[in-house]
Amino acid sequence: MKTRPGNPYPLGATWDGSGVNFALFSENATGVALCLIDGPDGNEEVARIRMTEQTDQVWHTYLAEARPGQRYGYRVEGPHDPANGHRFNPAKLLLDPYAKAVDGTIRWNDALFGYQVGHPDADLSRDERDSAANIPKCVVIDPAFTWGDDRPPRVPWNETIIYEVHVKGLTARHPDVPKGLRGTYAGLASPAVIDYLCSLGITAVELLPVHQFVADKHLVEQGLTNYWGYNSIGFLAPDVRFSSAGALGQQVSEFKTMVKTFHQAGIEVILDVVYNHTGEGNHLGPTLCFRGIDNASYYRLAEDRRYYMDYTGCGNTLNMTHPRTLQLIMDSLRYWVLEMHVDGFRFDLASALARELHDVDRLGAFFDIIHQDPVISQVKLIAEPWDLGEGGYQVGNFPVLWAEWNGQYRDTVRAYWKEDEGQAGALGYRLTGSSDLYGKGGRRPYASINFVTAHDGFTLHDLVSYNDKHNERNGEENRDGTNDNLSWNCGVEGPTDDPPILGRRELQKRNFLATLLLSQGVPMLCGGDEIGRTQQGNNNAYCQDNETSWFDWKLDKRRRDLLAFTRFLIELRRRHPVLRRRQFFYGRRIHGSEVKDLAWFRPDGKEMTEEDWTNAQTRALGLRLAGDAIEDVDAQGNRITDDTLLILLNAHHEPLPFTLPAHRPGVKWELLLDTRTPEGRRLHRPMKGGEVYNLEGRGLALLRLRRK
Repeated sequence: MKTRPGNPYPLGATWDGSGVNFALFSENATGVALCLIDGPDGNEEVARIRMTEQTDQVWHTYLAEARPGQRYGYRVEGPHDPANGHRFNPAKLLLDPYAKAVDGTIRWNDALFGYQVGHPDADLSRDERDSAANIPKCVVIDPAFTWGDDRPPRVPWNETIIYEVHVKGLTARHPDVPKGLRGTYAGLASPAVIDYLCSLGITAVELLPVHQFVADKHLVEQGLTNYWGYNSIGFLAPDVRFSSAGALGQQVSEFKTMVKTFHQAGIEVILDVVYNHTGEGNHLGPTLCFRGIDNASYYRLAEDRRYYMDYTGCGNTLNMTHPRTLQLIMDSLRYWVLEMHVDGFRFDLASALARELHDVDRLGAFFDIIHQDPVISQVKLIAEPWDLGEGGYQVGNFPVLWAEWNGQYRDTVRAYWKEDEGQAGALGYRLTGSSDLYGKGGRRPYASINFVTAHDGFTLHDLVSYNDKHNERNGEENRDGTNDNLSWNCGVEGPTDDPPILGRRELQKRNFLATLLLSQGVPMLCGGDEIGRTQQGNNNAYCQDNETSWFDWKLDKRRRDLLAFTRFLIELRRRHPVLRRRQFFYGRRIHGSEVKDLAWFRPDGKEMTEEDWTNAQTRALGLRLAGDAIEDVDAQGNRITDDTLLILLNAHHEPLPFTLPAHRPGVKWELLLDTRTPEGRRLHRPMKGGEVYNLEGRGLALLRLRRK
């Protein structure tokens, strides 16, 4: 095949309508060959083209005869010197870091490893077997797509309600999704799913990883897989496992159609992205991509350069101090925004991205570049603000523009409803946007992504049904997953038919959901919690691509009631802007408001004192949110006002009489919600200030101040 010099930019395989430009960065390589793949099974190497052009450490060539749908890979020559960080091996076919589509999955075989498995010198040895038959192939794509009038919904942060969900898990058993579309991008965008999410009131779906991933060898050998997908190998390629349309670029169009469909419904798409490590693992891992292209550039190496710095627990850490690695991440983010039209990102183990040398640098190069980028800085950015390295727990320390998974919110709310002592002080902060974490440096309450459960851990149903994890099906003798769940089984471990225990569990679910959706900040609902999804006590179902993880859509009355309750809560939040303020509270009257913007009350109706906050036995409290003291305007510049609301919480197991506050004569309160009933409501006459409201043991109520 005739070649032309081509260009060093853009990196990857780029179809321009006449041919394809191929460009690959490698600083330390001595030679690069582009391999074209074809044949009935997509595994035959039909051409090997030496790339003789090199510009700025980028190897490049142009093939006028290449077309979209062409499978390809690379072989890279260079020093084989693992002790000094170099692991070049041209016997191994390599994925393009910039591939926009990948065909096939890994077929685990010892030929995938750059060293001789079982050799006495382990990874210092060299394996000369060809790996091509066992590795997926990159695919040239045609980027053309009819977006029409697609526009990002741009839902304001304070109005956002996130639904964290797995592409397959939601639809794998959905009766109203066509069988051929279940578990795919197209299935997720089917009318039944869109209607469900809209009726629930969701404004954004946060998808567990959709980048091309690696299913770990030890899992495959046990008949399992990496279901969650936190093991990326292709940062620009939508994972082929979710494609119903095909693997030769069709997955790209299917993903774009999914995004377009969500946007038409007013729902944003946020991607959970894993840039902290790759699926190549540690020094004993396979050679699939980065390791064979330029190991010393792409990975953080230890002082003994044979080994990797591991801040992720996954064997390696990407080298964000290298400009080309940083460029790859930024190019990937920009691609998903500009070409795939996604609306934001949740960064897995984000602290690992901020490490300049060893310590976490709050204003590292990664953040500096994102903040000045005119594209990426304008989408939703969410950090998982920790990694596994020393000093990696950074909740509250990310800069402006970033929201964070608030792990302290999760832990405090769980401990409070479990009736642990000494939670009042922390709970006060968590209910009001965590100003202790986000009140400085120009950040707002919506920097706090509030959650009680997430993909990693118990579901909401399991949180109230198990004291201990039950991960035996994962094949690690129940050693995996956290032991610190702050859960309470309500009296019996696991399934039960005991009516009082079942009633207690449903009450606790409603308490958790009500707390989440009545708190300041951005609520994140773990997909399926609203219908009582269970993983049978598995708090680390990362490898369970089966009914353990998939939604069960056969809803009995109890699950239907929980769904209706969740919908009611979300609608309440939507109707009341005082529940989703853009500013932190001041604790004083604002512009002549009737009362302070925020006030805290004891059960006797008096305002809480410092002694009440520090009393370890304080388990009941009330907070009044003044709807006439929001101090904000809408998009048209009009002042925002709302009802004044009173939230009462009682984590004690016994009922508690709560004296309703009265700041003036004639105050009357109307009940909006009480978690003691599945409907969340019950008939109740308006009550005067000073009257007693009987708050259920382990109960929550929401009341509205009647206007004059």
